[in-house]
This record gives sequence, structure tokens and C-alpha cells, in this order.
Amino acid sequence: MCLAIPLKLISIDGAAAVGEAAGLTRPVRVDFIKQPKIGDYVIVHAGFAIERLDAKQAEESLSAWREVADAE
Repeated sequence: MCLAIPLKLISIDGAAAVGEAAGLTRPVRVDFIKQPKIGDYVIVHAGFAIERLDAKQAEESLSAWREVADAE
């Protein structure tokens, strides 16, 4: 099973970007996001940004991820 995760875009070079969450960075393709900007939060699945999130949605999702990690 694959899960989509929220990341904040910290750099963009064409369709290639880098996203960050919890101090970890991952390469992200932004082909499916219109006019991506540094600072945008996106849902990433299989290395592709598939949806933009507002900051509140992103924080709620990241908080849920932290709860799961802490429970393990």
C-alpha cells in the first residue's frame, strides 16, 4: 500500500522540486500542479505532487502523521 504525504516545496527547477516535512527532504515532480511556488504545501504520491493544500490542511495532516509515528 502506498500513502500520499504532505510536503512543503522548498525549491523548484522546472518540473523538478524538493519537498520537506519533519526535517526530511524528498525529490518531487510538480508536473500536475499549476504554477507551483516555493512554500506551497502539496500532497505527494509516488514522487508526484498531485494536489495543493492550504497551510491549515497541511498542518492537520502532518499532525496526524506525527501521532502515528509516536504510537509506533
